[in-house]
Amino acid sequence: MIKRQIENSIRDTLSDGKAVVLLGPRQVGKSTLMDIIFSGNDDVKWFTGDDPADREALTDVSLTRLKLILGSSRVVVVDEAQKIPGIGDTMKLITDHMSDIRLVATGSSSFQLASSLGDSLAGRKREYQLYPISFSEMVSYNGLIEEERSIADRMIYGYYPEVVMNHGKEREILKELTDSYLYKDILSMDKVAKGEKLVKLVQALALQIGSLVSYHELAQTVGIDDKTVEKYIDILEKCYIIFRLPSYAKNLRNELKFSRKVFFYDLGIRNAVLENFTPLSLRAKEEVGHMWENFMIAERRKSNEYSMRYVSNYFWRTEQQKEVDLIEFRDGALSAFEFKWNPDKKVKIPAQFTGAYPEAAFEAVSPKNAAEFLING
Repeated sequence: MIKRQIENSIRDTLSDGKAVVLLGPRQVGKSTLMDIIFSGNDDVKWFTGDDPADREALTDVSLTRLKLILGSSRVVVVDEAQKIPGIGDTMKLITDHMSDIRLVATGSSSFQLASSLGDSLAGRKREYQLYPISFSEMVSYNGLIEEERSIADRMIYGYYPEVVMNHGKEREILKELTDSYLYKDILSMDKVAKGEKLVKLVQALALQIGSLVSYHELAQTVGIDDKTVEKYIDILEKCYIIFRLPSYAKNLRNELKFSRKVFFYDLGIRNAVLENFTPLSLRAKEEVGHMWENFMIAERRKSNEYSMRYVSNYFWRTEQQKEVDLIEFRDGALSAFEFKWNPDKKVKIPAQFTGAYPEAAFEAVSPKNAAEFLING
């Protein structure tokens, strides 16, 4: 079993008596992690928002009836809690009146669950994000050398648990993931009305990883207006499919100030969206470079969050197209990183950047030193 990095933190939070809200896309192992944490505990009551009976049981329920439903349970786990109307009120009843119960809610849509919870558990909960398996977690499971050898495959098939654990079946698993979750679940939301446009938008974003994203150009490509593009991207981000990286600008007049890039949390999903699982050796060098950039930024994001490092992330670029792939601002210090798939390629930081930010540290990251970058932080 692959040990997830946030397991011990969740255990500590539950020991402190606080509720746990665990967020992340479907199929990344949220329920499996709860099974592990509560293994051997017979006092666990499980509910899921996917079950109509469970939704009915926890919707608009009185305190008296809730106590009867929970009985002698000392742990309550509500999976896909965002699908249960008024779940915030129900969870508040538990935390207010049944303080001996340990409460966990999981969700695959951060904005839906946040809307359901509101301020009902303010000060009494701790939120965690669970992503597809990380490079660091696989190193602990597989060993460093084996996982370094597997990087090229991870850039094609990604890190979803079922994909990682079923070698040879990656394509069909990823197709099922994209068919059953990526589109269908998102399209069930009231805010998404044009399904075929969303599919085209995700495909367009998949082709633009590592490049500047223009909402106006995307709107023209997909055939919707700029505001709808922004709304759909926001939904995709809050459902943990993609994330945005803003531009960093402080000192230079010609720095891009309001630009953004879009990356995928998992390259397996990105490649499944494009129905393209071509090996890296047969892809154009430019695409491989963008995929490496996406891989490293996504994995660094996991590493920082799981290690509780509070970091602001950006990229840097000028109007003359001088660029730095990743800028991190942490504890008042600025660090710059450039990602190169070819470890023998010489990398030089732009003189404009060093002139504007002489205090910034700089590091070039290739497969040769990726492990140190992702594990040691």
